[in-house]
Amino acid sequence: MSVDLTGLKVMVIDDSNTIRRSAEIFLTQAGCQVLLAEDGFDALAKITDHRPDVIFVDIMMPRLDGYQTCALIKKNARLSTTPVIMLSSKDGLFDRARGRMVGSDEYLTKPFTKDSLLKAVAAHTASQSTE
Repeated sequence: MSVDLTGLKVMVIDDSNTIRRSAEIFLTQAGCQVLLAEDGFDALAKITDHRPDVIFVDIMMPRLDGYQTCALIKKNARLSTTPVIMLSSKDGLFDRARGRMVGSDEYLTKPFTKDSLLKAVAAHTASQSTE
């Protein structure tokens, strides 16, 4: 599957360096501009400055977890339409439901593949540009 994601700004928020690096490699290869943050606080400052097109956020993070981070993004009037995709190593019904409650647009289980990551970006940016 080759989708043209050139020039899209994608943010990856995860406290794992390995996850950030692999996501960055996959997304950069697809032509995306990648913004990285290691926790919610770090991310919120960068999101306001850079206005990413899609945001991936890990659920389990220190200080501000993924649910809190997603809720804060969705409460911000300028960012509320930005797709937020939760990343988690847990694939539970409860986690998915909780993600929906804070406004996440999708739920991706780790470890993700290059394909699943790019598909998620493509799905959420395609719907944005047609609105």
